[in-house]
Amino acid sequence: MLSQLPTTSGVQVAVCIGLTALVGLATWLTIRRSKRDGSKKDVFLAGGGLSWIFVAGAITLTNLSTDQLVGMNGNQMALLAWWEICGFVGLLILAFVFVPIYYRNNCTTVTELLEKRYGGRSIRTLISALFLFGNILIYLPAVLYSGGTFMQALFGEQFSVLFFAAILAVIASAYTIFGGLRAVAVMDTYSGVGILGLALLIVFLALAAVDFDLSDVPAERLTMIGGPESPIPFHTLFTGMIFIQIFYWSTNQNITQRAMAAPTVREAQKGVLAAAVIRILIIPPVVVIPGIVAYKLFGDVGDAAYGQLIAEVLPPWLSGAFAAMVAAAVITTFSAVLNSSVALYSVDFHEQFVGEVKDHWKLAAAVSLLLMVTSIMLVTVYIDAASADPTEFSIINLLQQLNGLLSMPILSAFVAGLLFKNVDAPAAIGGVIWGVLLYGAFTFQLQPAGLIAMHYIDFMVVTLVTSVMAALAVNRFVLGNRAQFNVFWRSAQT
Repeated sequence: MLSQLPTTSGVQVAVCIGLTALVGLATWLTIRRSKRDGSKKDVFLAGGGLSWIFVAGAITLTNLSTDQLVGMNGNQMALLAWWEICGFVGLLILAFVFVPIYYRNNCTTVTELLEKRYGGRSIRTLISALFLFGNILIYLPAVLYSGGTFMQALFGEQFSVLFFAAILAVIASAYTIFGGLRAVAVMDTYSGVGILGLALLIVFLALAAVDFDLSDVPAERLTMIGGPESPIPFHTLFTGMIFIQIFYWSTNQNITQRAMAAPTVREAQKGVLAAAVIRILIIPPVVVIPGIVAYKLFGDVGDAAYGQLIAEVLPPWLSGAFAAMVAAAVITTFSAVLNSSVALYSVDFHEQFVGEVKDHWKLAAAVSLLLMVTSIMLVTVYIDAASADPTEFSIINLLQQLNGLLSMPILSAFVAGLLFKNVDAPAAIGGVIWGVLLYGAFTFQLQPAGLIAMHYIDFMVVTLVTSVMAALAVNRFVLGNRAQFNVFWRSAQT
């Protein structure tokens, strides 16, 4: 459990509420004159009117939340910075490879590209279902759990984690319901200034607390060369890590939807590149240095590291602002993933299987409320998991490992579709199904039983390669088609 922070006075609570309300007011003043027509582009792509600043802010804050601040710092080692450093490469690939493809194909969801490439709706439906599965069962409740846990540390254990999670979910859902992606992106950007500024201040205060001296911290906590048993063995940077980044930043609806909302390809690329600069310069120290300092001060305390450090170094008069920062981080990420989930359902399922949507605002409101309630209920699963073994439970490691269950199978559909032609949708579906089953068997059976000792990042490469091979095999031996190497993304730019 995180140490309780000194934020229980009325003034500090008022500061937290006031800053949160101020961001909401600034967001409303920015978007209030925007025209609304109820179209899917209006609701889910901000009418195609996001400037590069808001694209950058939305991408940055969709990714950065308490699962990053708490989870990465909870590992208490510099190695975890590789997730953010490698994210820089993933964003470059998004900017120069995938953004032009999405814009040329006029996509609202990434799955539309798959339908146009394969000429079949079935692969689009399957991938959308997998994205929704991951968002609903993993990402949305995990964000609420990590945020609720931290808010409990800020305000005291007289309120449950579920109570705070519910409050954060209601506020975040309001942005999606009443403002769509436009409100989410603007709120992300305004909140991001405060979140990143205060997070950097915490890094400085943490280092000052130990006189900028980390010399007595064990070398394995400071090294960027991970050993075989570390969370990120060094060799995995050249195996599965790059494919994880390609999936997350270039084919993941939660991120790419923000890049699709600019008026032009050039404006979108400027926003993505700005997000890449933030990713490489600001985020790495924010997510690892406080955890390392916490190790020097308190020892190996796991996910409690960030909270205990804040209790030690943050001046009491700033604790209200810090509470607002935590709330904003959760709200921005939850609202972004919620908006993407609603987009996937509305465009890929409702319009296809239920009927034409005349007003996407009304449908988005109904689906948002349903997903909000579901997410709050699922928070209890994470609470139970943490209670069962609090010393071994790491929210960030859990999310990264579960991510492989969907990420590599989904990426295989993009790889097969963009690198080969004459591959039909059923073949891609065969590859995806193979990947889900293979990685699931590895995670829940083979690795726990000691039958395969491979690191999960390495096994993601195995999953991706064999999934593409399975798709090509089904295409050749079941469907009777001969795939041809084509590099679809290059031809899409001509």
